[in-house]
Amino acid sequence: MTTTTDSKPVFSPQIKVPATYMRGGTSKGVFFNLTDLPIEAQVTGAARDALLLRVIGSPDPYGKQTDGMGGATSSTSKTVIIAKSDKADHDVDYLFGQVAIDKPFVDWSGNCGNLSAAVGSFAISSGLVDSSRISENGIAVVRIWQKNIGKTIIAHVPITNGEVQETGDFELDGVTFPAAEVQVEFLDPADGEGAMFPTGNLIDDLKVPTEIVPSGVLQATMINAGIPTVFINAAELGYTGAELQEAINGDAKALAMFETIRAYGAVQMGLINHIEEAASRQHTPKVAIVAAPIDYTSSSGKAIDKNSIDLNVRALSMGKLHHAMMGTAAVAIGTAAAIPGTLVSLAAGEGKRQPVNKGFVTFGHPSGTLKVGAEASQVDGQWQVNKAVMSRSARILMEGWVRVPEEPV
Repeated sequence: MTTTTDSKPVFSPQIKVPATYMRGGTSKGVFFNLTDLPIEAQVTGAARDALLLRVIGSPDPYGKQTDGMGGATSSTSKTVIIAKSDKADHDVDYLFGQVAIDKPFVDWSGNCGNLSAAVGSFAISSGLVDSSRISENGIAVVRIWQKNIGKTIIAHVPITNGEVQETGDFELDGVTFPAAEVQVEFLDPADGEGAMFPTGNLIDDLKVPTEIVPSGVLQATMINAGIPTVFINAAELGYTGAELQEAINGDAKALAMFETIRAYGAVQMGLINHIEEAASRQHTPKVAIVAAPIDYTSSSGKAIDKNSIDLNVRALSMGKLHHAMMGTAAVAIGTAAAIPGTLVSLAAGEGKRQPVNKGFVTFGHPSGTLKVGAEASQVDGQWQVNKAVMSRSARILMEGWVRVPEEPV
């Protein structure tokens, strides 16, 4: 509302912002070209956050995001801003915003690995990649600078008749329909400025309240790769590692426990100074439980044979168990699995079993399975990973404009 006439309020019209609604991997979000945003939202700050919150439909005390583009889950409450890159040997800059559902908050602290698979497709379709780098048929290599964490991502995008090919027969558990395969490489995926293992240890004693475990200590592998992640043995918390969403998301006490573990892990990783700060850093770190492979039935009813996977992993995102696996967490899993002595490597059998896929680790998640590979080596006593690789798919769902009331910007 801006003015009044004869005591009657006069309301501002909605503004139109060019946008593309895309699925990437098992996530979807609203993509923007930086230059299409209102001037005030083209820079970091309150105006940008207010715009994205209103686009997605947050904060929503009903938890539904009915009045916005969000889908009321961590996988569907996402925004992406793409710009032509001025960084050498890169095509585009990619900035990811995880929008809280019930709070007026956009978390810029990490990347979304799933939506990374859609960035190359969006960039090509939006004319942000030099045409000389796109063949008439074949694979276009898009060099992406991930601005949240300052890392390079390489997307291998299939091209047919000069256009991005989105349809295909590649199946990804957690996505209903097949599509074209997009291979994504995460180069030097250690996240943030610190070491890959911020404590210097492959396994730590994570101090937590005694209400969680009587000893007040959990074994944990805390790693900065893809996204900061705290891995815990499922058995220590009374789980098998083969749980589906309802087993955890329907248990308020369990969710509170995992959030407490996440907060204490964030402090020990040096991401925050006090556990109270975790509430303002919801996107990172992630917390995940790992276990040796066992048979289970996925959320789609698909039978997962323990002999088809190397381990089971369940990860939480934005306070809830993820329906599949976050792409960045998959990078963390692949990286940790490649390094002997981590909880992930131990759960995968570490020398006792042959991996299901040579050079890769295949893990079970609530929707099925996922294969990810990583190249790890030790340099001067410190572990480093050159890259992690996985295959995803991406598709434009809708393109045009989003409309929002003028007030936020």
